Amino acid sequence: MKPNIHPTYYPDAKVICACGNTWTTGSTRKVINTDVCSKCHPFYTGEQRIVDTEGQVDRFYRKLQARQQYLDEQDARASARVSPERPIAELELGSRATEALAKAGITNVGQVLAKLELGEEAVLSIDGFGRKSLADLKKRLRQFGYTLPEAGEEITV
Repeated sequence: MKPNIHPTYYPDAKVICACGNTWTTGSTRKVINTDVCSKCHPFYTGEQRIVDTEGQVDRFYRKLQARQQYLDEQDARASARVSPERPIAELELGSRATEALAKAGITNVGQVLAKLELGEEAVLSIDGFGRKSLADLKKRLRQFGYTLPEAGEEITV
């Protein structure tokens, strides 16, 4: 062995844990500070606590929360897309059909679907609303993801 290359060995090195537990051991350092020891480590104590010295658990929970928020936004977007409260103007049917529905007191998609449940004749009885407007209405409702009632599926154009 070469002389003067080895560190100094302290046979009475003091180890201090964050929980307050201390003991002596042999080491190349005089004082050793630790975060966890056998008195406070969950494996030895049996208690359910998370030892997170590097913030990994917090990072994981932030990612988990961001994922849940993303899924909630997706669900909200999907439910808003087929909302019965959507205005008829957003369907872009044309000014004549939109005005005819507005004169009949139908302003949102839910009211149109309720009218279609009564059959296509109920919708065609609206003054100024003809077969072409009805076909365009059904086409736009399907494009937006709405399911038409069976009574409203009578005509195909």
